[in-house]
Amino acid sequence: MPMKEFSEACERNKSPILRVLQEEFRHVGEVLEVGSGTGQHAVYFARHMPHLYWQPSDLAANHASVRAWTHEERVDNVLPPLTLDVDDLPWTVSPVDGVFTANTVHIIHWHSVLNLIRGVGAVLRDGGVFCLYGPFNYNGQYTSDSNAMFDQWLKQRDPGSGIRDFEAVDGLARTQGLTLQGDHAMPANNRLLVWRKTSGGQAAVVP
Repeated sequence: MPMKEFSEACERNKSPILRVLQEEFRHVGEVLEVGSGTGQHAVYFARHMPHLYWQPSDLAANHASVRAWTHEERVDNVLPPLTLDVDDLPWTVSPVDGVFTANTVHIIHWHSVLNLIRGVGAVLRDGGVFCLYGPFNYNGQYTSDSNAMFDQWLKQRDPGSGIRDFEAVDGLARTQGLTLQGDHAMPANNRLLVWRKTSGGQAAVVP
C-alpha cells in the first residue's frame, strides 16, 4: 500500500472540528469533503460519526494517501475518493446532505473560491449543511497578529492566495441559497462557518 501522508495541522484541529460537526451533521446521511488532502480528516470524522458516509474528494495526486489511511484505519463508512477540481464546473458529484472543506479558501485563488461555492450550491440538497473551516478576516481586519503574518506569508508564496473576508464569502454563499447558521471560534484563530441550503439561489458570476 502507498505511504500515508501526514499533516500536523489536521492532527491538531481534528478534535475541535469534530465537536462541531457531530452537532451540525447529526441528521446528515452523506458528506462530500472537498480537498481531502492526506485523508486524516476523512477517517477520523467518519469513525466518530458512524451514522453517515464520508465521500473524500481531491485532485488525483492525493488519492493514494486517502486510500492508505482508509485501508490502514479500516473505516468502513469512508467511500473511495473522487477526483474533483473545484474549477471543473459542473461537478460530477451526486447530490449530498452535507459538504465539508478545511483550509482551502485561503489557498486557492478567488475565482476558484467562487467556483467552490457554486459547486457546493449545486450538489447540496435543500436543507443540506455546508461547513467551512479556516482563518477569516472580519470587517476587513485580521483577527490576530498571527493571522496577519500568515496572510503575508501566503501572498509572498502565491499572490492569488490569502485570508478571505468573511463578509465576501458569506455573500457568495447567499447567492447559492445558503443561509449562515453558525460561526464557531476554533483554536489558532480559525473559524468553522456553517450554512444551510434554503433555496436554489442564483449562480455567482465569475469575473
